[in-house]
Formats: sequence, structure tokens, C-alpha cells
Amino acid sequence: MKTLTFTAIALAAWVALSAANAHEFKVGAIGITQPYARAMLPGAKVGSGYLTIANEGDTSDRFVGATSNRAGSIQLHEMKIDNGVMVMRELANGIPLPVATTVQLKPGGLHLMFMDVRQPFRPGEEIKATLTFEKAGAVDVRFTVGPPSGETGGSKRDPHSPHADDTDSKTAGAADSGTDEEHGQ
Repeated sequence: MKTLTFTAIALAAWVALSAANAHEFKVGAIGITQPYARAMLPGAKVGSGYLTIANEGDTSDRFVGATSNRAGSIQLHEMKIDNGVMVMRELANGIPLPVATTVQLKPGGLHLMFMDVRQPFRPGEEIKATLTFEKAGAVDVRFTVGPPSGETGGSKRDPHSPHADDTDSKTAGAADSGTDEEHGQ
């Protein structure tokens, strides 16, 4: 009986810890998983954030914004190749979330830009933020801060990384020569 009780307690603790470390958040029919941010160099004022958003509902929605006490503002951005040149732009109207779809915010594509960061993000810390959706409303999330390079998110080369080299100017922000400086990196 003692073994069964111990096993039940151990299983309950494991389930609780797994849920706490899963970094899954939900508001209405919107599920948010794996929010993470890049560590920043000392003095940097701009950081990047990534996550996966799933619309599990029967109505489309839109990711319209985010806030954090660690940044003056958070912008929704998109990076893409345009005529052979990597360009980045703010998505002022948000990111559409069609019915039954999953949208990944990841290096080299859709992502969050933490602007006017008050204190650079350090590896291992968590950044609290509130994400806002047009229909589902707001949800508080925590971004786990990983290394400054692409080791966390699956992309080997993150244009927001302070270690991004300039050997390929088409993907290093050639469309906007001030990109790295504007982003504080």
C-alpha cells in the first residue's frame, strides 16, 4: 500500500512539474505554446520573441498586440524575402489566425520585437508579457530567455542575433542598412 501511495504522489508531482514547465497558455480557443526570447547584449534596446499560436476554435481571430513591463512597446513583425532581399516590416494590423490553424512566430519569419527594452534579457530568466487577440481577449504569458544565437528556436541563423555575420548581405538586412543598429544589436 505504501508503494502505491508513493507512486501516486510521485506521479502527481511529475504531472504538476511537467505542466508548469510546458509553457502552455490558453485564452478562449487560442492556445499559445513555447514562448521564448533571445538573450540580449548589454546595452541592447531591442529583443526578439517567438511562440506558436493555435486557433482551435470555429471562428477566425487575430493576434493584435502585446505588452510587457520590460519593454516600452512590443511590435508584431514579419521577415521575408522580397526580390532576393530579406526585408522586415511591422504588421500594424496584426497576424490573422484562421480557423483550425497553427501559426509559428520564429526566427526569419513572423516574430515579436520588444522595443525600448529597459534591461537586456539574460539567459534563463522569464519575461512576463500580455498577448492580446481581437476576439479571444488577453492572456498573460512568460517567455523563457535562451541564448542570443539560433540555438533555441530551430533556426541556425537568426538575423536578430548579435552574432549574425554580414557575409550574405541579402539575408543580413541589406534592405535596411540600419536594421542591426536600429535593433540595438
